[in-house]
Amino acid sequence: MSDAGRPRLVLVGPPGAGKTTVGSLLAARWAVAFRDTDRDVEAHAGKVISDIFVDDGEAVFRKLESAAVQEALASHDGVLALGGGAVMDTSTRAALLGHHVVFLDVGLAEASARVGLAATRPLLLGNVRSQLKSLLDARRPLYREVATVHVLTDGRSAEEVVEEIERELVSLAVDEVPDG
Repeated sequence: MSDAGRPRLVLVGPPGAGKTTVGSLLAARWAVAFRDTDRDVEAHAGKVISDIFVDDGEAVFRKLESAAVQEALASHDGVLALGGGAVMDTSTRAALLGHHVVFLDVGLAEASARVGLAATRPLLLGNVRSQLKSLLDARRPLYREVATVHVLTDGRSAEEVVEEIERELVSLAVDEVPDG
């Protein structure tokens, strides 16, 4: 999978799993670019995700998200983080086939602590813990479906998670993982 224009690694997982933090560290360690499809959606829409939800609705956001994921999978050759709900789209799950996908998993208690009051996460407004539990229950099977590697992030530093990802990729004989 060393084709130009294909991500070296794709990160999926729920809010609070550490996709942005871990992805940025991996990209820096591997001397490649980091990209987050949530930021792509915001740049395209000209507003933050919470405003897209309020102004345009979740359906519009999901269309923008799906398009951003498809474009990034076709053009980005670094580390790519997908928004937490991207795996809900069947075309996104199909597009992830053949990619190295890491599911960054997180337990409910730790995810709740990490996302806090979630003012920037529109699907977590209200009772954050209850909303997170519903999201985790609905999405966890889909994250597992697309994942090549599954890493639990609870109680671990981002550096420890990065090291485990690298170990897992080496055990899968992924040849483009640089020596770290």
